[in-house]
Amino acid sequence: MREDSKVFVAGHRGMVGRSLVRQLKALGYRNLVLRGREDLDLLDQLAVSRFFHQERPQYVFLAAAEVGGILANKTRKADFISCNLVIQSNVIDCAYKFGVKKLLFLGSSCIYPRMAPQPMSEADLLTGPLEPTNDAYAIAKIAGLMMCKAYQEQHGARFISLIPTNLYGPFDNFDLQSSHVLPALIHKFHRAKIEEAPSIELWGSGSPYREFLHVDDLGFAAVHVMKTYDDPLWVNIGTGQDIQIRNLAQLIKKVTGYNGKIIWDRSKPDGTPRKLLDVSLAQGLGWEARIPLEKGLKTTYAWFLENEWEKK
Repeated sequence: MREDSKVFVAGHRGMVGRSLVRQLKALGYRNLVLRGREDLDLLDQLAVSRFFHQERPQYVFLAAAEVGGILANKTRKADFISCNLVIQSNVIDCAYKFGVKKLLFLGSSCIYPRMAPQPMSEADLLTGPLEPTNDAYAIAKIAGLMMCKAYQEQHGARFISLIPTNLYGPFDNFDLQSSHVLPALIHKFHRAKIEEAPSIELWGSGSPYREFLHVDDLGFAAVHVMKTYDDPLWVNIGTGQDIQIRNLAQLIKKVTGYNGKIIWDRSKPDGTPRKLLDVSLAQGLGWEARIPLEKGLKTTYAWFLENEWEKK
């Protein structure tokens, strides 16, 4: 992938897509093909086919997806499985038909079994039942991985996949009805601080463990792997370290400056007990995370204040 290669970033307005664009531009890639939803609906097979026929991108980063947190995953299962299956199928199939040199698909760590051994290696996929709260989304992502693997095995297409852990950073979704745990906590703690609430109620027991990766670390990983890896086996991308949700809450409480009490609502679901990725394969390719969690939280909170809270 040379600096003048024609590169299509699908989903460039999302958190991951924006990071990919920042990373590519910083590295000197100047021939980026970017389309918003109003110009290219990835759910429209004919429109996607027409786009690939006209533009002929050489490389594709498939970061477009319908995503959300535990509440959205539980209540919008049909949306998550149908939209993601259609987007993936349209882009991957057209990438093959129109001669894309290489495609990188972004999966999710929720694809692994709910009770998978920790840390979870790439070989643990499909070895046990999924987490029920996000099984529809996980199945769609698994289908994307298998499509890339199948096109590589049958057609020799250079289609590869990354499995990032839980992501956070600028342009995250901070909406309390659909966001993931970390941005939701930032929003909740800041609002409680502004309202001078004596306490804040959080879902679950706080006992699960989660691994968090700054989105810019993923952006760097995606470009690095696109340039160095061709195997059909997906690659885990994470920090190799996790944190208990109750400790994450304390850290965000510190970063936001909230002084009240935390109350855990144990009637609400916890989700998967632990999700830690084995990142030895990625490290063997010469990549590892660079942004410490507390530093990433501080910059993300600053971005939230300037770009989300000030708009209210």
